[in-house]
Amino acid sequence: MHIVALIMGAIYVLAFICAVREILNSRTSQGSIAWLLSLILLPIPSVLLYLIFGWKLFDDYATDRVQNGRADRPLRAKDLALIDRETDALWPVQVHVSELPFLKGNDVELLIDGKATFDSIFAGIEAAEEYLLVQFYIVRDDRLGQELAERLIAKAKAGVAVFLLYDDIGSSGMPKRYRREMREAGVKVAGFNHRHKLLRLYGPTRINYRNHRKIVVADGKHAWVGGHNVGVEYLGEDPRFGHWRDTHVRVSGPAALGCALLFREDWEWATGERLPNRPPRELETFGEQSVLVMGSGPADKLEECAIAYTDLIGRARERLWIVSPYFVPDTDIRTALYAARLRGVDVRIMLPDNPDHKLVWLASLAHADAMVQHDIGVYRYTDGFLHQKVVLMDDQIATVGSVNFDNRSFAINFEITLWFTDPQMIAEVEAMLLKDFEACRQVGVAEVESRPWPLYVLTQAARLLSPVL
Repeated sequence: MHIVALIMGAIYVLAFICAVREILNSRTSQGSIAWLLSLILLPIPSVLLYLIFGWKLFDDYATDRVQNGRADRPLRAKDLALIDRETDALWPVQVHVSELPFLKGNDVELLIDGKATFDSIFAGIEAAEEYLLVQFYIVRDDRLGQELAERLIAKAKAGVAVFLLYDDIGSSGMPKRYRREMREAGVKVAGFNHRHKLLRLYGPTRINYRNHRKIVVADGKHAWVGGHNVGVEYLGEDPRFGHWRDTHVRVSGPAALGCALLFREDWEWATGERLPNRPPRELETFGEQSVLVMGSGPADKLEECAIAYTDLIGRARERLWIVSPYFVPDTDIRTALYAARLRGVDVRIMLPDNPDHKLVWLASLAHADAMVQHDIGVYRYTDGFLHQKVVLMDDQIATVGSVNFDNRSFAINFEITLWFTDPQMIAEVEAMLLKDFEACRQVGVAEVESRPWPLYVLTQAARLLSPVL
């Protein structure tokens, strides 16, 4: 009985600590009140849930970022002749969030679907001479994963410095053999929580905070960013999903170094190992386009990803096309979208017609139905599974990256977004999305109002979990 009493006392003390921390670090009153009530009324399960989903402690990541000179990036960039000051002045919010400027001198290629993406990535790996930085949320030990491993092993044996970073949750099925074979060949391999194990006392479980970035950098000259992970389903070879609609982008030029800087921050936090930092004296240019590299995540002081997209929505005057597999926006984003539509903006949201994660899909259905009822166009992609993350605003700017339109991407996960303002890229994204809309069906008010009552209850219940989905 004494042991039980001690355990219960410890749980209540821990619940009190969690409650105080939630009060001091609250971002929304609704979420904080829900946590406080749970910790008071049901401390035993609530303490564990709070440690997993509520306790955000990435001060060490932010410290590493400062030590790496992130705060000096704009100063260093201003010394370059390639900074696009005119575009910076047009998009100050995005530049401040990114802590990097728009850089000129890039060649950009839009990569549609898995074959084009991995053909390009593998060609870049083959051509690398100095180093390769490879980061994915999911890396599977299937045919595509084996091909990636074989190519990385070959480059490591050829004397190229090769680094592979994966997310522990997304790649939870990765066998030890897969990592061991690459390490034995000289490839540096690490999980994002490599040295931050589950339930360590100095930084409680980070299972809820995942690194969702997809980055490949070759020699600091070429970078690949987008929605694809490493698995045969991303090539459309999984019979469950069929055609997998996704988008990546290749950037050759100074912006590739921005992607390398984000990888470096992630790698050094994950492993404690410092990567060589030898930026070239002169950055090689491959084209004329300006590109902004924006990294975001839970180490940010504010929910900066959400700030950047809220500003984008607020500035739309003609059209705002959003493509995402998951649509679980918070109140601020919903309000901004409603306001855009009232301004007369052509607001369209393209979503998959079929789910891959049912709980998220149910919550997304509830939010999408609300959009339809506010006269916002919701389009369901019917030619397979839609996974791309693309936004097009007016004829001014487009984004491609790893950010889904949900609270997890805006506030919980580590993400990367590339921002483009060049008319050529805008036109290519527009043409791509117009073709995608042809493979969609538009959701009407009649469909929303005819939802079966049990489905409506499920979607509304799932919507309550929006902050952690």
